[in-house]
Amino acid sequence: MDFIQKGFTGKNNTWKYLLTMVLVFIGIQFASIPLVITAFFQVDEDLDKFKKGAESSFMDIGMNSSLFLFLMIFTFMIGLLALFLCVKYIHKKKFISIITSRVKIDWKRVFYAFVLWGSISIVFIFIGMYLSPEDYTWNFKPIPFFTLLFVSFAFLPFQTSFEELVFRGYLMQGFGTLVKNRWFPLLITSLIFGLMHGMNPEVEKLGYIVMVFYIGTGLLYGITTLMDEGTELALGLHASNNIVAAFIVTTDWMVFRTDALYIDTSEPSAGAEMFIGIFILYPLLLFVFSKKYGWTNWKNKLSGKVEISVIDEE
Repeated sequence: MDFIQKGFTGKNNTWKYLLTMVLVFIGIQFASIPLVITAFFQVDEDLDKFKKGAESSFMDIGMNSSLFLFLMIFTFMIGLLALFLCVKYIHKKKFISIITSRVKIDWKRVFYAFVLWGSISIVFIFIGMYLSPEDYTWNFKPIPFFTLLFVSFAFLPFQTSFEELVFRGYLMQGFGTLVKNRWFPLLITSLIFGLMHGMNPEVEKLGYIVMVFYIGTGLLYGITTLMDEGTELALGLHASNNIVAAFIVTTDWMVFRTDALYIDTSEPSAGAEMFIGIFILYPLLLFVFSKKYGWTNWKNKLSGKVEISVIDEE
């Protein structure tokens, strides 16, 4: 039984998928209450300082960046919990079935993808710094930085895992078992993944061209999942991408404004590096994975039919 076919296990009426997504959404909204309350009191405190003539501006109003990051991640942690409960009690299936087709999670795959993409990302970041050193300001502050480092490594994987297990796990299988093919779930989950990021401040600053990056990244994770028969590599890639982005370089217009090592002060633009990543690095990454894990039969795994296969998990 391959990864898409795992979707046939358990109870999979369409209404169960709709109910699950509604409950997950409600869980995320409920979990955002601490973030909203904290932000409300922080803004009120900073407004008082502003009114009293302290050195502040409306751009400075906001909570500690690591606290904000944790509270935002907390919403995804509750979303992941809600997804787990729905898969177990509404779909009556094992949660691992939306993670991998293997008997157990292959953590070596997760860590390999994490280290590989993290290393590549760091190299390209420092190449950018070498080529345009005037655009980067050293921002190291020991306590804020190490707090950020802890929050990033300890909690950011919950956010990235939630997104992967919703899109490349739960919905990939759901659409696959519905339409009985592989190309449609690959494309639709990548499109939804991209559109989900449409409200990010990066889109406002860089324009809708940046959606090519988000959708392209969704395709990378989706292709990796289908070819490898599990989400392990995608989990590692996504976690590595967000963690590196959080603690090495920050800007004042990114969705994650953190106490990173450097601040990028350059004028935001969708430059060549974005297209290099999508059209050169991503294919090379897939090539490396294919050689390491012996991927074959690309056409069938990415666009072939899905045969109905049911195994009782009880």
